[in-house]
Formats: sequence, structure tokens, C-alpha cells
Amino acid sequence: MQLNRLAVYLEKLEKTSSRLEITRILTDLLKEAEASEIDKVVFLSLGILAPAYEGIILNLAEKMMIRAIAEAFNRDGTEVRSLYKQKGDLGNVAQKLNWKAEFKGKGLTVAEVYEKLVEIARDGGSGSQDRKIEKMGEILRKIDALSARFISRIPVGKLRLGFSEKTVLVALAAGDRKFGMEIERAYNIRPDIGYVAKLVKEGNLQKVKPKIGIPVVPMLAQRLNSPTEMVKKMGKVSVEPKFDGLRIFIHYKKEGNLVKIFTRNMNSIDIGTFPELLDVGKFIKADEAILDSEAIGVDPKREMFLDFQKTIQRRRKYEIEKNASEIPLQFQVFDMLLINGRSLMNEPYLKRREELKKIVVSGKLLRIDENTITDDPEVIKSLHQKYLKMGLEGVVVKRVSANYVSGRTGWNWVKMKEVEGKRGKLSDTLDCVVMGYTTGKGKRVGFGVGQFLAGIKDGDIFKTVTKVGTGLTDEQFRELRERLERLKTQNKPKEYEVSKDLAPDFWVTPKVVVELAADEITISPKHTAGLALRFPRLVRFRDDRSATDITTADELHDLFDLQKSSS
Repeated sequence: MQLNRLAVYLEKLEKTSSRLEITRILTDLLKEAEASEIDKVVFLSLGILAPAYEGIILNLAEKMMIRAIAEAFNRDGTEVRSLYKQKGDLGNVAQKLNWKAEFKGKGLTVAEVYEKLVEIARDGGSGSQDRKIEKMGEILRKIDALSARFISRIPVGKLRLGFSEKTVLVALAAGDRKFGMEIERAYNIRPDIGYVAKLVKEGNLQKVKPKIGIPVVPMLAQRLNSPTEMVKKMGKVSVEPKFDGLRIFIHYKKEGNLVKIFTRNMNSIDIGTFPELLDVGKFIKADEAILDSEAIGVDPKREMFLDFQKTIQRRRKYEIEKNASEIPLQFQVFDMLLINGRSLMNEPYLKRREELKKIVVSGKLLRIDENTITDDPEVIKSLHQKYLKMGLEGVVVKRVSANYVSGRTGWNWVKMKEVEGKRGKLSDTLDCVVMGYTTGKGKRVGFGVGQFLAGIKDGDIFKTVTKVGTGLTDEQFRELRERLERLKTQNKPKEYEVSKDLAPDFWVTPKVVVELAADEITISPKHTAGLALRFPRLVRFRDDRSATDITTADELHDLFDLQKSSS
């Protein structure tokens, strides 16, 4: 496929906000793409080069792109900067300058441009900035004006056409709901949208299984506060402690002592961040395994678990040795997805637990969660109170016959997080994305943030659920401003659904995730989620979660229903 052909599709996508129309356009595009190039077509349409866990990022700042555009079209940097101020979009600048320039050559294919962009992303070391600019300029010189508009936006993360990988999955199914479920299941096992698109094109979806070094979309817990309801929906269950730590997937391969670590949102963590795991092979009796665990900070003096704020300090990229000695980690292992090349995802939970006990040497580094098998609601209630008194978050209840099913699907895992002594308060927190912010008045003028607009996810759309301006410390206000300043965007992101009277002073791209508490959820004609948080409060920043991993509209309504049933 020629790049200019892809650009025509991207322009169509840019001009529509209809979800159905976006899906239809993508379906047509994917049908036209060949199997040998469909992965590259998908990646460029999403404005990326690879799944996030691979870490292949162009890393060209706006200043570098201005230089690349100037070099491509033989313009002075001052002229390009001036045009950028006028248009507010580097893609439009590149298109305008390209339009004026005499276009020579036959143009490039999607595959050729993709490979050149990957080459730029992987270029490092001395003089790499100048080389990146030169190579980017070379690409822009060889493509048409419309293509230049979209390609120029990719390095600075501004392509955003209002759809995500989930929309691509729907488009790949081309209206076949059953086939769509098969595609989504494959993606959950191998969350590489380009790879899955290629398998669909080749008719090889059945080949998908977990692989060492590639994350799996995690299984997540639904919410229920009634043990009786849990037993009614799930039958016999395994009751386990709910820890407040970092969800960590440990990938181990004996050959070469390979250890890979992934977070809940499938980001790769450098093994040097968690040096404890360098010797994890000593505690795994297998050639290879994928373990699902919760990393908990431990106070070595008092031999007790630390809270989340302390634990997450281990994610820092500096003072690693100091943090490792002061906050040693214990990995509470509760599931296993792969053993010696054999997938366990379709095995029932109790079978996976049996395999786990055979493979993992439980001790100070890896510890298999204790569990109790029951179908008695009173036992669940008693264990919940026991774990709360131990300073944990209560219990997680798991259906003993459940397969490992990514996401919050069915009543397979349920968390019970009702907190004692907080009657009249919402029994659980929400993870929301910051969509924009308003400058403050009085003292807050100095912070640059008076309140922020927060939202939840509904498919590919972010919908508002509250504004937050209280409960933040001075330090949190300053930190929030610092985080959001880097994410400001001139126009409202296409995937945001916001009432006009809630529009903030500044829009930001959906990157900052915050955990919010509230007194209750109320029906709201103003907020686009249809529900709103009453008296919201910032609990903490969730650096371990991404915008794809926040509270969904379905979960918000489930919480609302739980609130009504317990009132």
C-alpha cells in the first residue's frame, strides 16, 4: 500500500466523530491492506510503532520536528516556528510547506516509511539527534503533502484520530460478533495489535498462546459487597487476602536466566528496578513460567507490610540500591499462566493453584497467597474482617472453576473492599483520568491549578464524572501542575465527551491517572458519564496505571447499584 493511500483513509478518520463511521472506515482500510503490511498499517494509524511494552518510541520533541520540517523543505527555522504558532499543529505546517514545494519522486510505501521511522527510533548514541532530524527530513521530502500532515504528528504524539486498539479489534471482525470475541481473546493473550491483525489476515488466530517476554492482559476483579451474593453467583470459591501493592507479572526462562517484569498495564520494568528478582530462578522449579503476583513493600525491622505509597517508591529510577535496602519487596504469587511452554489460561483456577504450589518455592521472596475454599458466606465475611484487622484491603474471592479470563468478564474474581468505620461513604475508590484543568484563584494562582476535570472510560470515549479542587495538599497541587504542564494540548482531544459548561481552561492528553474517593455517586445531567462523584477527594496518583486501565462506565454503574443496595 502506498503511503498516500493510507493518508486518504487517515483524513477520512480525522473528519468524523461517529464511532460507527470510524469503525467502517477502519474495516475498509484493513480489508485493503495485505497480510505482509497490515501490522504496519495498524501501527501508523494509531500513531505508534509497536506495542508499548517494546519501548520503540521516536522521541522527537517539537523543537526537533521543527528542524526536520525546515530541513525537508529548505526553509528557515524561524519561518517554520512562526507558522507553527499560527496553526498550532506541526502536521498542518508540514502539509503547507510541502504543498508549496515541488514534489518529486513516486512516493513511498507504508512499509518503507514504517521501517525508516523504526530506524529513527532505534538510533542512539553520539550525534543521534542530528541523524534523527536528517532522516525525518528525508522522509518528509519523499512523501506527498497529505501524508506529511499525518507523519509529522506521529513523533510528537499528536496523531490521535479518536480511536484506540479496541476499535481496531472491532474493525477486524467486520461486523461478525462471534469472530470479534475470538479476536479480542487472542489480543488479551498477545496484546500486540499488529501481530493480531496479521493473524486475522492469515487465518491463524488459533495459534495464539502466552509467550515469555510478552505481557498478557491481566484478569481483574469485579465488585460485590455481599458474601451471600458472591456465593450465589460463583458457587464454591477461593477466599484470599487483598494486598495493596503493585501488580507484577514475572516472566522467567531458565535458559540464559531470562527475567522480564511487566506491570498491570503491560509496561515493561527494567529488572534493575527490582534487583531481588535477579535470582528468582532459584525459587522456580521449571524451565519457564509466567507468574501473576502483587509486589508488597516490607518493613524489615517490624516485619510488616508497608502501604502503597511506600511500595510504589520502588518504581523510581534513581537511588535504586538505597530504596531496595530500605523497602525490600515480597511478591505474593497467586496465579500462573504458563509453565514450560504450556498455557494454563484455560485450566480451572484450582488446577492452576496446584501447578503453582509444585513450581514455586514459597519463602521471603516469592510467597504463595494463603487461601480458603468455601461456599459459606459467613466464612467469607469472617476472613474479610480478619484481613482488614491485619491492615490489608479485605478479601478477593475467586470462583474455583474459572479459567484465566482477561479483564473484568463474568463473576470469576470479586473484590470486597468495604472499609470499616466509613458508613455513608462510597465503599470503593475510582481510578480516573485527568482531562483538563482550571487555573486557581487566590493562593492557588501560584500553583497554576485550581481544580481538575476527571473522567472515566466508556469504550474509546472519556466521559466526565467530577471536578476536583479540594483535598489536595500544596505539594500535590504543585506536582499536579508539573505533570499536566507537559500534557497540554491546544484543542479538546477527539475522544473526550464534555459538556460545554464544564470545559476547563486547559485540555490535557489522557495520561495522568488519579485515584479518587467520594461520599457518594449521584445522577448527573451535567456530567457526560450520567453519574457524578459527590465531594470527591484525591487519594493518590496512580503511576502504575494508564488511561486504558481506569474505571469504566460499566464499573461506575455497578458501584452506583451497590451503593443503592447497601443504603
